[in-house]
Amino acid sequence: MMPAGAVGDISSISYFKAFCIGLFQALAIVPGVSRSGATIVGGLAMGLTREAIVEFSFLLAVPTMLAATGLDLLKNASSFSAEQAGALSVGFIASFVVAMLSIKFLLAFVRTRTFISFGIYRIAVALIFFLFVG
Repeated sequence: MMPAGAVGDISSISYFKAFCIGLFQALAIVPGVSRSGATIVGGLAMGLTREAIVEFSFLLAVPTMLAATGLDLLKNASSFSAEQAGALSVGFIASFVVAMLSIKFLLAFVRTRTFISFGIYRIAVALIFFLFVG
């Protein structure tokens, strides 16, 4: 059962909420802040369900990854041989399939579980890092 006012479907996310979630995503410029973690926290704060914000977070990453990959390919396309281009294509297809399976798993996971244990893990690792490195 969804709380009153909660957004349970990504097609119901308003432009304002999407903009605010994008602001949370901008926090990922801070070293150690997860882009997807920041967008998920932002989406939950904006009233989205876990499933909706996880799906939205994945979709939000697509333009960034496409732009970064496209720029890298444009810069380096002339240095690829035909054999390397074939290997790149196979790698792209394999990573796409694994990504789709991972997304499917994660969406099924968040339907029944919370992010509390992951949050505790991230905080504990950050504290250990700062104690020994900082």
